[in-house]
Amino acid sequence: MRKSAFACGLLATVAFSGPTWANESVIKATSDPNNWAIQSGDYAGTRYSTLDQITTENVGQLKVAWTFSTGVLRGHEGGPLVVGDTMWLHSAFPNIVFALNLADEQKIIWKYEPKQDPSVIPVMCCDTVNRGLAYADGKIFLHQADTSLVALDAKTGKELWKVVDGDPKKGETGTQAPMVVKDKVVIGISGAEFGVRCHMTAYDINSGKKVWRAYSMGPDSDILVDPEKTTMLGKPVGKDSSLKTWNGDQWKIGGGSTWGYMAYDPDLNLMYYGTGNPSTWNPAQRAGPDGKPIDQLYSMTMFARDVDTGVAKWAYQMTPFDEWDYDGINEPILAELDFNGTKRAIATHFDRNGFGYTWDRATGELLVAEKYDPAVNWATGVDMDKSSKNYGRPIRVAKYSTFKDGKGADVNTKGVCPAALGSKDQQPASFSKLTGLFYVPTNHVCMDYEPFKVSYTAGQPYVGATLSMFPAPDSHGGMGNFIAWDGVKGKIVWSKPEQFSVWSGALTTAGGVAFYGTLEGYFKAVDQKDGKELFKFKTPSGIIGNAMTYSHGGKQYVAVFSGVGGWAGIGLAAGLTNPTDGLGAVGGYAGLRQYTNLGGSLTVFALP
Repeated sequence: MRKSAFACGLLATVAFSGPTWANESVIKATSDPNNWAIQSGDYAGTRYSTLDQITTENVGQLKVAWTFSTGVLRGHEGGPLVVGDTMWLHSAFPNIVFALNLADEQKIIWKYEPKQDPSVIPVMCCDTVNRGLAYADGKIFLHQADTSLVALDAKTGKELWKVVDGDPKKGETGTQAPMVVKDKVVIGISGAEFGVRCHMTAYDINSGKKVWRAYSMGPDSDILVDPEKTTMLGKPVGKDSSLKTWNGDQWKIGGGSTWGYMAYDPDLNLMYYGTGNPSTWNPAQRAGPDGKPIDQLYSMTMFARDVDTGVAKWAYQMTPFDEWDYDGINEPILAELDFNGTKRAIATHFDRNGFGYTWDRATGELLVAEKYDPAVNWATGVDMDKSSKNYGRPIRVAKYSTFKDGKGADVNTKGVCPAALGSKDQQPASFSKLTGLFYVPTNHVCMDYEPFKVSYTAGQPYVGATLSMFPAPDSHGGMGNFIAWDGVKGKIVWSKPEQFSVWSGALTTAGGVAFYGTLEGYFKAVDQKDGKELFKFKTPSGIIGNAMTYSHGGKQYVAVFSGVGGWAGIGLAAGLTNPTDGLGAVGGYAGLRQYTNLGGSLTVFALP
């Protein structure tokens, strides 16, 4: 078979790409458990620490060691980084960065406060959050709300270079934590709610020069897929795989945001990330020329990409022809699991659509796809029969379709579970090497969903749906659970109910403890074995940040941002009261006002 010109060019690029190495400074920093040198704890995204000074026996004795206010009141996602004696932390817009000296009473070493046009604020979907900094080669990398990617000298805070990744006037914004791999810093972009065609881009860490950009949809040369070598469920995707699944030129305003946490496998030289919803939220406006559903690749997709070239090794679409805004951006976690006596190198992803997926991370073979919240009702399961024409696709329930054969506009589909913010949103899960289980912060929320016709205008909202959210009915009455998940069986091991969604990232440690925060502001520690609550402390504001741990001076610390906001807390953060505002979240989480208030601060705990 004659190879395409694109494929030949790809082979030439790969042949001269040099040896496969992760960034040595990141590897060195993350291999020392005293540090927390990457947002996810390690390249695998496990959010697991081998520190074990704090255990299930003594965690109940934790006390506040120190606190730090960022001076910003909007939602604080992500968490700080620690390498040696220095901690770096960030704020929500205007994305202030602080460097603190842990060896000198947390003295502020430097402060970087970017000057951004506040007109970016109304363009940011679901609060003015930022998901964290990246560290490598003596540099700190910040992705600003206005899409600027900035490299700072880690010791002095001096700006080394800055590059603009997108245009807020078109609806493009930046909230993602960058990831540094080899000599590249990789960053995605937000904007699906404004009809942006989103992308993932790699920049040279020393100069800021663009190395490659992979769009979420469009021509093969734009999305960086090889028609013959890139696979989905073991088969080549073929020529124009994305273009064939869109109606005309609609892919040009197709969405597919790329703002979730990423993972990287140094042995395979592959990075993993998910893409978001197609634009608009009204599925009838995205139907094919015959009025029937079409997949709209590569929205709602998990990608495995070669870091040197950006070319996709494999892809898998979780929710073809999305009808509910089930973004696929949630983090992948890389682990080794035993399947029928065979150790498999896998990637696991807890999707917004309510299914927990596990793939072979080298090939993209689908190993597990099961519900991780029993309330999920839009689909009964995923077709796992490899001989079926629908293999790997969700088995939908017609009652909960918002498309309804193209007649969904102005029809209110009621009782859909999960809600648009998913059974889990951005809040990252953790994989414990101690138990071999995943610990997942979840939402237990359903919705009514009414699409309406919307016109596209650059820089204006392109949503096209009205939502109402509420706790999953016939359940514990709350809006969240913290669960332990068996990744091989695809089963919940235990589930701890919470009054509100658990919007905080999880942390597990070798001490047998799992940590997370609640929207009311409680920081909690539970036993990894059974979920028994061992510790809780009420922080100054609701927690949507990610728990982290480090050691300094021979003492283990655990820390978390508090600062209510994000999609779940947008009512409080932005002062909204109309129940359908905040894309439906304001009404669903109205009760939060009785439990917490605004505030951005870091709370650090240690044993006495």
